[in-house]
Amino acid sequence: MANAALYHRPDSEAGQLALPGLAEALLASGLPGLVDAVPAYESLYVEYDPDALSADTLRDWLADHTVPGAADASAGPPARQVEVPVCYDGEDLPDVAERTGLSPEEVVRLHSGTPYRVRALGFVAGFPFMEPTPEPLRLPRRASPRAAVPPHSLAVANAQTGIYPVTAPGGWNLLGRTLVPVYDPHRAEPFLLRPGDEVRFVPVPGKADPLPPPSPRLLWPEQPHAPALRVRKPGVLGLLMDRGRTGQGRFGLVRSGALDAQAAAIANDLLGNAPDAALLELHLTGPVLEVLGAGAVACTGRGLRAEVNGDPLPPYSSRAVGPGDVLTFRPDGQGRVTYLAVSGGFETRPFLGSASTDLKGGLGRTLRAGDALGYAQPPESPGFHVARQFAPYWTAPGSARRSEVVRLRLLPVAGEETIPPEVLAALCAAPFRLLDLDRMAARFSGPAVPGGEIRSEACPVGTVQVPPSGVPLVLLNDKGTLGGYSRPARVHPGDLPRLVQALPGTEVAFVPGDLLTV
Repeated sequence: MANAALYHRPDSEAGQLALPGLAEALLASGLPGLVDAVPAYESLYVEYDPDALSADTLRDWLADHTVPGAADASAGPPARQVEVPVCYDGEDLPDVAERTGLSPEEVVRLHSGTPYRVRALGFVAGFPFMEPTPEPLRLPRRASPRAAVPPHSLAVANAQTGIYPVTAPGGWNLLGRTLVPVYDPHRAEPFLLRPGDEVRFVPVPGKADPLPPPSPRLLWPEQPHAPALRVRKPGVLGLLMDRGRTGQGRFGLVRSGALDAQAAAIANDLLGNAPDAALLELHLTGPVLEVLGAGAVACTGRGLRAEVNGDPLPPYSSRAVGPGDVLTFRPDGQGRVTYLAVSGGFETRPFLGSASTDLKGGLGRTLRAGDALGYAQPPESPGFHVARQFAPYWTAPGSARRSEVVRLRLLPVAGEETIPPEVLAALCAAPFRLLDLDRMAARFSGPAVPGGEIRSEACPVGTVQVPPSGVPLVLLNDKGTLGGYSRPARVHPGDLPRLVQALPGTEVAFVPGDLLTV
């Protein structure tokens, strides 16, 4: 069964300020089946496994730990006070001064003269959303966002102040840069700030050398204990993945994990691996891999056909391999994501419980020529769990081809019984065309859909998001942990594999969830 979700929304400002502590307490509660708890300005998003935890039990826990109309002292530790040194030399500082009628020095005194509360972390790993920015400095976002804001930039937008931990697109007004990183995956404590913290900015006079961006943290050992594969050629995009990084959304870390979770699970099952064993996710063009140690491999997904020493490996099958064997991959034009598993899984160096790659968060990187990957443990019997095959629906004679319409069932968002009728009508009026798809979202062209902005909050993978432009998106594994656009519906989890394997130009038809069975 797919994960379920609910939103806890306190009806007082004090209750909203207590949400970060409530999230920490919930995650530390030991409730079975809890997947994540992500606080935002006015809500706490809770994701859970309904087979292990009932919604009633979860609501009872939240009710018992929330004091109506007051911040709950039992919901977590008291707010920490954190000082952050800042060099106020931002690109937009002169423009901010001109637009506010203040001098640059007055802007600095005003901005650094007030404490800020971290209301949430999101957008990218460690990005703090802080309030309240002093009234005179509450300027709207830039009309044209920058394609790349430098890492460590301190910026304001309306009532919010934020810090860009890594290079990212953004339209906030840049006042300066911090002289300590708010996020570094190599530190014992990666996040300088947490939701609920009180922050004061300390101006540092004169010039200071800019901090370098955080360097990526490798998620596998450079010298494996039991060598499995060496990368001769890396291909376009090869990523280490497992089932994803759960329980960390409150820090702005994306879930990541295999984009086609169904295909990845089958790859591990073909080899008798644990469900969370690490494997490779391959996009567009495949790598050339040399086998270093005897074991077994399995290949699933769509888009690439594997070959061992030039001999085709049937789709969704496994077989034994030995030292000197060479794995190659040939595009088949039938999809976009392929998975390669090895017996026992790959050896990893997990970060916060997962070896899934998060490129924006500096966790892992793409494969490079010369990389050596190891078995998590030396295969005891390389011939075990090999020469097996699974037949997915699309390999059967007469199965659907890429030219056919991909139908996606729509479900209401958590806490709602129905999808707004006007939105459902627009989404189901005519097929959309898939423009492009990456690990963050699928983007479409088609009929305009009623949309707009909301107060930022978290949402599950598969959410249909509609910005003011009326062009819908379907959010995928590397979506931001918080979003501020309308999200009137979500795609049935069982249909996401069809979507993520669809190619640009594919027609996609949204249908009410009760009108299509799979």
